[in-house]
Amino acid sequence: MCMSKGERRKIGERGQVTIPKELRERFGLMGGDDVVIREEAGQLVIERAVTREELAEGYRRRAQRTGELAEQLEGISTEANDHLGDSPDW
Repeated sequence: MCMSKGERRKIGERGQVTIPKELRERFGLMGGDDVVIREEAGQLVIERAVTREELAEGYRRRAQRTGELAEQLEGISTEANDHLGDSPDW
């Protein structure tokens, strides 16, 4: 079944809509998963919610990268001071 043009679904009395199986499988959605529903440019957008674990992992990676950059900058700053002298006290 091709989803490029969409698949027509009815909204139940309680506002529920079933996401087609093909899309659930493609996006890794399972019963009980959280999704975010928002409006974007006049359209409804449904996307998988970021889990706490995914968010925490993202923060860990960012902190690690920030530490790596700080180390690189410290080396660059030391090298610049060696070649140019200390920066003036302003």
